[in-house]
Amino acid sequence: MSDGADHRPGRAVTTAAIAVLVFLQIPVLVVVLAAFSTTSYLTIPPKGLTLAWFGKVLADPTYLAAIRMSLILAFGSTLVSTVLGVAAAYALFRRTLPGSEAIIAFLMAPLVMPAVVVGVALLQFFSLTGLRGTLFGLLMAHVVITVPYIVRSALASLAGLDGALEEAARVLGATGLEAFRLVTLPLILPGVVAGALFAFITSLDNVPVTIFLIGANQTTLPVLIFSSVEMGIDPSVAAVSTLLILATAIVLILAERRFRLHRFV
Repeated sequence: MSDGADHRPGRAVTTAAIAVLVFLQIPVLVVVLAAFSTTSYLTIPPKGLTLAWFGKVLADPTYLAAIRMSLILAFGSTLVSTVLGVAAAYALFRRTLPGSEAIIAFLMAPLVMPAVVVGVALLQFFSLTGLRGTLFGLLMAHVVITVPYIVRSALASLAGLDGALEEAARVLGATGLEAFRLVTLPLILPGVVAGALFAFITSLDNVPVTIFLIGANQTTLPVLIFSSVEMGIDPSVAAVSTLLILATAIVLILAERRFRLHRFV
């Protein structure tokens, strides 16, 4: 009797967890199904099946320009934030900076502050500096919101690193930069890649910050989807959302197989 009683809470928790996961995936399933509807309006279940809405999205210059802008921002901000984040994490880990705890809290601030607050603050700053509506300003804003993911994952990887390995490389004649590049970086690379992926996805999906800073002739895919939903929903919005979901899922699955990302989440 006691064994059965011990197992029941575990089964109950597992069942509840599965129910929550299924509930969270229902909106995704609705969007995916709506993308294949033959009607010109969203309907669930879809009336008929067609790929026409995907063709419409991929042939629409507005959507293509938005996708291009989103990818430029995502790749650019991820690259810059990875370089800055790894450098900051390494310096903080080695305790070479005074007030390291305060610096870590400052770097992590964009994760805890409401995104709208970050967007309004950057809007005020960029208006004063003349960066509002520029690609460079938008790129720097995305660096601000993505660098915390790199710093956090790099610090987690460095915390499990044996410092004696880098010291051994220096004893054998390697410079500090060579020891980091040849010994430390390969060991923390999975964690850095995990942070970079989350940074890329955060930049690619961002609306609250981007919508405040984007220029009149610029748009990103999430902002375009947000604007399209305001004007009325048709299956093309569901189609482009499905493509975004599919691309994100593929990247995460491949990265998990290669770098075992679950260790850093």
